[in-house]
Amino acid sequence: MKNPIYFLFWLIVLLWLSFIVAFIGAFFYIWTYMFAQCNNCCQGMATFFLKCVQFPGYCAAGMIHCKKPC
Repeated sequence: MKNPIYFLFWLIVLLWLSFIVAFIGAFFYIWTYMFAQCNNCCQGMATFFLKCVQFPGYCAAGMIHCKKPC
């Protein structure tokens, strides 16, 4: 049986933190992705900000599967 404490943890992270991270990451992702097309030095930063944008999906998957945080 899965631990419901992990479900609650991921729900709290999803509602309180992940959307803020995604909104801020989306703004910077748009700019870094645009500059990454011109030169390769921004490619790593664009990948990082893309992961920030995808953070709510990661939290939702953790909530559904009741994964451990670490």
